[in-house]
Amino acid sequence: MPTQRILVSDPISEKGVELLNSHPDLEVDVNTGLSPEELIKIIPSYHGLIIRSQTKVTAEVLAAATELKAVGRAGVGVDNVDRDSATNHGVIVMNTPTGNTISTAELAFTLMLSAARNIGPAHAEVLKGEFPAARKAYKGIELNNKRLAVIGMGRIGAEFTKRAQAFGMHVVAYDPFLTQARADELKIQLACSPDEALTGADVVTLHVPLTDDTKHIINAERLALMNKGALVVNCARGGLIDEDALKAAIDSGHVAGCGLDVYEDEPPSADHILFDLPKHVSFTPHLGASTNEAQENVGIQVAEQLRDFLTTGEIRNAINMPSLDASALEEIGGYLDLSNSLGRFLAKLGPANPDALRVSYHGDIAEKDTSLISRTILTGYLEAARPNGQVNIVNSPAVAHDMGLDIVESVINATTEYNELIIAELRKDGKKFRVAGTIIGQSPRIVEIDHLYIDTNIHGHFLIVRNDDRPGIVGLVGCALGDAELNIANLSLARNKSKGDALSVIELDTAPGNEIVEQLAASPGVISVTAVEI
Repeated sequence: MPTQRILVSDPISEKGVELLNSHPDLEVDVNTGLSPEELIKIIPSYHGLIIRSQTKVTAEVLAAATELKAVGRAGVGVDNVDRDSATNHGVIVMNTPTGNTISTAELAFTLMLSAARNIGPAHAEVLKGEFPAARKAYKGIELNNKRLAVIGMGRIGAEFTKRAQAFGMHVVAYDPFLTQARADELKIQLACSPDEALTGADVVTLHVPLTDDTKHIINAERLALMNKGALVVNCARGGLIDEDALKAAIDSGHVAGCGLDVYEDEPPSADHILFDLPKHVSFTPHLGASTNEAQENVGIQVAEQLRDFLTTGEIRNAINMPSLDASALEEIGGYLDLSNSLGRFLAKLGPANPDALRVSYHGDIAEKDTSLISRTILTGYLEAARPNGQVNIVNSPAVAHDMGLDIVESVINATTEYNELIIAELRKDGKKFRVAGTIIGQSPRIVEIDHLYIDTNIHGHFLIVRNDDRPGIVGLVGCALGDAELNIANLSLARNKSKGDALSVIELDTAPGNEIVEQLAASPGVISVTAVEI
């Protein structure tokens, strides 16, 4: 395969860089501290980009990155990547959600303990020689038997929960994706809303990304739901908390204090409204992933992910398309080439400007994760229908959305002669056109065009001829192709007796020219002729 170039624009562990350098098909440049202008200047020659939080992957950077296939973020948050622009440019964005899980959970737990026991303020007083006064002033809060609200029960939230339960805390969690079975496994109470989780809570810890829905998820109204003397802990994203509301709640005495590692504006100013609070506060400078172990883990993990994607196609921890690990890729890999060809056949034979694309599955294939297969069919269709549209597997759903093309998946239970069948169907104005394929042995085959059963390869130069079902048409077509010195490699015939028409799928050794297509289309009894090259 051609050499894939990777730019590491923020520092990662040396082991991660060594892992990339050890692969013969990868060329790695470490160039950190680049200005936006410098990054835009050099990015066009790279296929992969590894960042942490310093590099901003803006729409301008992505527009310049004409060869870029993937951005790997060594860490969880991808706020510094324009995800919509990346998707529109067909660039996969990956993060490393597990590399700093323990590090962040431990820091969040430390901040809770520190705020509860006034570690920071008491430490400062001891250093000033105020030992007796500090001992009297800094009465703490016990965590045992307290109600903990966890907003976001992902990996970090789950690790925090384990530690809190060991301290005797009662945990209630809100996470829209958490099942009751998982909540039972974690031995926690599952709340239906943030309000339910926060009502009567003594501590809240946040472990969700910053989105339009989660911005200021902790506001004045929700702080009021917590018990008097509550604590607020945040190691996720600063914008999750309305800091003015938090300050007002602490000043009023309803909230005792907070432990924060992240802030709405970073770096926070020295006169930040929360920094002059005297008790039950603990502040750190965005240290969630700042342990030796976490730094090494995320560096190795992002390097492995980018290496595997660029060299094998394996996709892990992608935030803008389905992930596809090695086992899943092996399981469905044989269907992807077939799926791309189904989409391309649809583009050539189906109606222009369709309303919807429906992909249906029959048999064992329906039990697999088919999301990437459906996306591959869509991509093949759009690539053939819009040859200059710069469509790929990452941005094809966005392109379809912009076109107003609805994408539908379904499973069919009807009996067919095949153990597995993938059907791709275009719909327009109530009319349908479909093409279907399967894998016979190890060979992917097109086996149906618009309910007419055929058997042909998925790659090659094809002529699709529709004609009246009467004698002599096949001979006429064969003679015309012979006169044009076009050799037939494969021929598949089908007919619809009720309609009185027939279909010929002719695979040729070389591509037919426009003249032979026009000649055949004008022949008596021929309804249509379409050249397809896949």
